[in-house]
Amino acid sequence: MTVTAPWDRHDRKIQSWHLDRLAVVHVRQSTPQQVLDRVETRLKYGLTQRAVDLGWAPSRILVIDEDLGQSASGLVDRPGFQWLVPEVGMDHVGLVLGVEMSRLARSGREWHQLLELCALAGALLTDPDGVHDPAEHNDRLLLGLKGTISEAELHLIKQRMWNGRIGKARRGELAVPLPVGHLRLADGHVVKDPDEQVHTVVRLVFDCSTNSV
Repeated sequence: MTVTAPWDRHDRKIQSWHLDRLAVVHVRQSTPQQVLDRVETRLKYGLTQRAVDLGWAPSRILVIDEDLGQSASGLVDRPGFQWLVPEVGMDHVGLVLGVEMSRLARSGREWHQLLELCALAGALLTDPDGVHDPAEHNDRLLLGLKGTISEAELHLIKQRMWNGRIGKARRGELAVPLPVGHLRLADGHVVKDPDEQVHTVVRLVFDCSTNSV
């Protein structure tokens, strides 16, 4: 018995006119450190082969990586996502690929805006669970649920981080960023930066501020 991978169960959702449009691979990690550390970034670049397997010509596949190191919370500008949304609305995109489609936008507003545009334009969304058509009720329900879970997950992460900061503060272990001209030693003590050039620049800034008042 041959088992078909979820990715390959596209149920004839991909039409010839989809293949005439772009297949867009959206590459994103939340922080610069994740870009350096996580193998997932390399997997996302490998999604170009997935698009080829689904029928797209290599010349019609576009990788968007301008959002690497940017959060998808909706609080920061993401040029890649901001480019993608109008391109979908203008019927230029036939397929959007990602490892986790719900991480394309952690903001419910942005996620549902993209789903609405994809439904109107006929664009498909693809992740390891298969090919999804936002114009179909079941697929739209699944994608909406994924977006809701993703947004709730972001809230829980922020809540855990805040509780961790509060716990450290109560134990006297919270380390806040130091002003320029100071350094924190390995034992936690704060000392002045021994670099004389740093002190000179700091004094210059204060002198200019004083003279301008």
